[in-house]
Amino acid sequence: MTAERALCLHANRACRFTTVRWLFTGVSRLGDGVFWYVLMLVLPLTQGRAGAEASLRMAAFALAGLAAYKWVKARTARPRPCATDAGIRSATRMLDQYSFPSGHTLHAVGFTTVAAAHFPALTGALAVLTVLIACSRVVLGLHYPTDVAMGASMGYAIARGVLEVPVAY
Repeated sequence: MTAERALCLHANRACRFTTVRWLFTGVSRLGDGVFWYVLMLVLPLTQGRAGAEASLRMAAFALAGLAAYKWVKARTARPRPCATDAGIRSATRMLDQYSFPSGHTLHAVGFTTVAAAHFPALTGALAVLTVLIACSRVVLGLHYPTDVAMGASMGYAIARGVLEVPVAY
């Protein structure tokens, strides 16, 4: 048994506890996009021009992140842990059949990176949410740790690139 598979099995066993399953399912649903899109709508309303700039960068990140994620996922076609290991059960619905990279983690890291660059006061809360989203993907049986690590790396790299591009109104 590989260390990665062992970690997946161990993490997924936590879903036997209703509270754990409920927590990570809820956190994972936040990572489906709704939280980030609401944040993108709220920032301009509450922060004016600075919020609008952050939201524009977040939108640019969303497009670039989605394109990169779909491109890599289609080429790797790595099955999810719950699809290849009878000991790992999916504790929530799958958005697609492949696991590499974790799109939830990619987007959580990227949106957090962009938002925190514009509003450092948001860093702590968004970082906690991002870590929970990343962990949820393994706990729920949907991703291997390497899927999450690659998603985080890609999200950060894309976000840093988006932050380098000047925003024109």
